[in-house]
Amino acid sequence: MDLDTLHQEGTGAGGLLVPLITSLRTAERVVVDAALLEAFQAAASKHTLAALRSDLSAFDLWCRQHRRIAVPAGPEDVADYLKYRAGQGARPASLARYKASIARLHQLLGRVDPTTAPLVKLTLAAIRKDKGVAQRQAAPLRFKGAVSDIERDPGRGLNLRALLESCEDTPAGLRDRALLSLAYDTGLRASELVAVELGHILPATDPDARLLSIPRSKSDSEGEGATAFLSPRTVRAVQAWCEAAGIVQGAVFRRVFVRRYKARARQPGRDLATLSGRAAYDWRKALPKPAVAARTEYSVGNTALHPGSIGAIWKAIIRRAFDKGALPDLTRDDLEHALTRISGHSTRVGLNQDLFASGEDLAGIMDALRWKSPRMPLAYNRNLAAEHGAAGRLMKKLS
Repeated sequence: MDLDTLHQEGTGAGGLLVPLITSLRTAERVVVDAALLEAFQAAASKHTLAALRSDLSAFDLWCRQHRRIAVPAGPEDVADYLKYRAGQGARPASLARYKASIARLHQLLGRVDPTTAPLVKLTLAAIRKDKGVAQRQAAPLRFKGAVSDIERDPGRGLNLRALLESCEDTPAGLRDRALLSLAYDTGLRASELVAVELGHILPATDPDARLLSIPRSKSDSEGEGATAFLSPRTVRAVQAWCEAAGIVQGAVFRRVFVRRYKARARQPGRDLATLSGRAAYDWRKALPKPAVAARTEYSVGNTALHPGSIGAIWKAIIRRAFDKGALPDLTRDDLEHALTRISGHSTRVGLNQDLFASGEDLAGIMDALRWKSPRMPLAYNRNLAAEHGAAGRLMKKLS
């Protein structure tokens, strides 16, 4: 079946990828296996499909600007594109994803994969050697901040305890406190966090705690499911938020709409004598208008937050806490530097580091945060490992 016919048949065979593929710059009419494309879309996660559409759109735009062909692309095209994106600041991990997306496109269209050519592999290897493969890590939101003993040391710097205490008892503040507390307890990614529903919260052995059922996650596309622990602190916060928002089912974390009305001073009445002779005059307009106090109204949406909003919410909470003086040992410069690295992943990184600092082994950390590979938890704990490792312990004894 050719792409034009497939596109006319709508989303049933080929779905969301069809409009994109039909718009690519091609050397000739492309024939696609509709069943293969439909099977791929059914098997892939929505995040995978979104990334693929974004990557292919960017590659096609570059091809048009440089008079290249997107399908079938040659090894030289792919190599030049990777060098171009590297020059724009893309890190090796991102370049590997772009390469994989181009490979997936050619595989789905039954074309020779240009990314397997030695030229492409050597180009990517050269970029990795030049730029290094270390990824920029999100700033951690640890419970007590950067402390050695998370049980005995008082909180300092940017710490989650101070952020939780600074949240107001307004609907917006109650939502933020519950969201931040649950995110830290569970280490959920942003997409998993906004997917939490009231029915996912289950009883625990401790009557003050709860368990959170996680039906699906980034590393569990087949829905095997997992369970996380919710502390009594988080249970209280979630209950207070749901009661205030009137949430009895569905998504727990929703948008809060805020409307602020300014105060209005008392306004004197109008002089009736100046209005003589006017027909149909409403005399009530001539009466004094009472003063109106400033007020704020809140309303809660019906749908879950967008995953992309989580990082912005964390930053807003931090700014408000700083303005209230809840982070006294942070300067304004410290705050601005920290905010550049805060993301929706910061609570996950913070929990990962607190588990390491508390003495948990790698297996326990991987289980608690549902990691499939040790690579990321080890990367997040690299600095702590140096401090708490053999050399770090020895130097502390010698100093």
